[in-house]
Amino acid sequence: MKKVIYSTFCAVGAIALATSCSDFLETSSPSKTDAAFVFSTSETARAALEGAYAAWVDAAQNKVFGDGLFYAADVAGSDIERHPEKFEAQPGRHYPECFYQNGKYAGEYALLSYQKENDTYAALYSVINKANIVVLATQESEGFQEMLAEGKECTMGQLYGEAVALKATAYRELLKYFGDVPYLSGKITDSGSLCGRDSIYDVILSELQQAAPLMYRVGSIPGISGKNYFSRTYVEGLIGRIALEAGGYQTRRGDIKRTDGQGNPLTFETMGKDNNGASYGRRSDYRKYYELAQQYFKAVIDNPGSAVFHTTDPRGGDNGNAYQYFFQQMHGADDGFADESIYEVSIAQGAGNDARPYSFGRPSTGGSKNNYPCKNYGQGRINPAFYYGIFDPQDKRRDVSCTVTASNGSNGTEILIPFSPGSQGKGGGIAFNKWDENRQDKVWTANQRKSGINGPYMRLSEIYLGYAEACAMLGNDGEAKKYLSIIRERAFPAGKADVDGFIAREGSLLEAIIDERGFEFAGEGDRREVLIRTGLIGKKIRAVKELTGKMLDGLRNNGFYEFDNGNVISTKVYTKMVDAKALKGHRLTTQCPAGSEDDPILYPGWRGVNDDWASYGLDYKGNTLTNLAIKGLFKRLSDDEIAALEADGYTAVNWGQTLLDNADEYYKYLFYEYDYESAPIHYWPFTPNVLSNGGFTNGYGFKQE
Repeated sequence: MKKVIYSTFCAVGAIALATSCSDFLETSSPSKTDAAFVFSTSETARAALEGAYAAWVDAAQNKVFGDGLFYAADVAGSDIERHPEKFEAQPGRHYPECFYQNGKYAGEYALLSYQKENDTYAALYSVINKANIVVLATQESEGFQEMLAEGKECTMGQLYGEAVALKATAYRELLKYFGDVPYLSGKITDSGSLCGRDSIYDVILSELQQAAPLMYRVGSIPGISGKNYFSRTYVEGLIGRIALEAGGYQTRRGDIKRTDGQGNPLTFETMGKDNNGASYGRRSDYRKYYELAQQYFKAVIDNPGSAVFHTTDPRGGDNGNAYQYFFQQMHGADDGFADESIYEVSIAQGAGNDARPYSFGRPSTGGSKNNYPCKNYGQGRINPAFYYGIFDPQDKRRDVSCTVTASNGSNGTEILIPFSPGSQGKGGGIAFNKWDENRQDKVWTANQRKSGINGPYMRLSEIYLGYAEACAMLGNDGEAKKYLSIIRERAFPAGKADVDGFIAREGSLLEAIIDERGFEFAGEGDRREVLIRTGLIGKKIRAVKELTGKMLDGLRNNGFYEFDNGNVISTKVYTKMVDAKALKGHRLTTQCPAGSEDDPILYPGWRGVNDDWASYGLDYKGNTLTNLAIKGLFKRLSDDEIAALEADGYTAVNWGQTLLDNADEYYKYLFYEYDYESAPIHYWPFTPNVLSNGGFTNGYGFKQE
């Protein structure tokens, strides 16, 4: 019998990773007839792949990168992001989000409370099974060995690489959410038993390294014009992404044998305390994974294909923001892709379930149909202590990432989002802002969840920061600082990035890179996994919780709290509705011009409402007061200033007072009873049918039924 990974196939990179995965991965050969059919023409092979892509897009949007488990915990479970509703209102999301109350609630968690049978687990294995058909057929097709020996891009190699990438991407998501899972090769001898994740990491990394040289870079795949297909650029980035995870910290149950891909026993460096029979640690040989990540991230940097990292805004003008430009491109036509993207989960406008902006964008209180825009829920919100005290006020990413206002979808106006628990623009506090239907070139107003905004699954900023992280871990500080600086300097006005000062404040170059990644990906559900794999989760959660406590104490005792960066949060702010089109020439605001930070319409930036909802059928009925002017959001107002504002028509609105009134939601339930030391229970349990059909058990203290 052959092993599923054929050692003669494996491309050797910076390290020689394992080429087999012990006896549980031994399989027999696929049918030559199947191979002949799949590769009778390139069109036939492409058609076979389309089924795997369709399964992946469904899994991504509805399970692991849109709604589903991603929606439940990733976008609401870090030091940066939080949930909008009362903790007690959504236990199926909030207990997994907070590590099951430091693991104590794992045994009480109802297995079908949020994750359903035939759900995420089944959806990802559907992708794997479909991809395996193409992988195995390719390996048995005529000319495969010659193609490997030549090691050059070609049509057959591209199709093979896409199938390998689909399989690896699905496994990466399975390992992220469930830890150890069965390894299925698609051959008749698959056992379906649990396989240690470290073996699986080794196998899929080897397969990806083998496939990469055979593929075309993004923008040059024959017959493919978009970024919604996997390319060599994506595969090289995926190798780097998976390598960081394989070499990083994870919580591992203690009842599974830990071996590498060749069946050799592994040792681990652990930290903290064991929890529910599980320990938190990383492989003792973790450095070789950082070396692999460094090599492949650099390969993307040196040859990114058609992906472009903009350091200046191509739109020009005084209000430019190169960072925001990436997200604005996603608000364009269906056939467009953002320049910086390497791969996007593509969603056609008017079709499918689009989680952006419904779940992770700027909220709207609109109805489900024919509103301006329609309802947007806003599952992910921003921790107020992060927004006020950690995000630098000069950082151009802050207002792109976070917003204090929502849309009233019934009349196309702007409203303040209160800190009271709730969803849409009715509550929940500071919201995500990177996706906003007000900004689309063409808005879908017929019904909700149909916006057609793609999901950015991989882009160049991740590659730059992943490379910087790997370099810092390996002691190559010059390269690490270079790419940290590229990211940070794009986000600040000229001369204001202060990279050296930032590194000094963070305490190390590595931690500065990790926190820079937090600013770069704020509100995108990236932070949780990054903190877990870097071992920083306890430190960062403790820091934001302590800062939250200080903020609440200040509001309670003084009516305000001033953060170290100069921002002040007060119990009240002052607002009034204004005619922004008459005053500024537009209703939808952009980057606040330098020196205009006291302008209550323009600061904070990137808010307002669509400039022309009337063209979509909204009857303003003479109401031209569409935008919200805000004063006192970031500084304490004097009595004289308040009197002048009230004389000018401004009204006092509870702000920090509402936060204080709901202190338990923002402090007590922020990683509820997490002790910062115990192994974080960051996985989801297997459901009863999975346990029964697989013949294995749950770990981490979860129920078995």
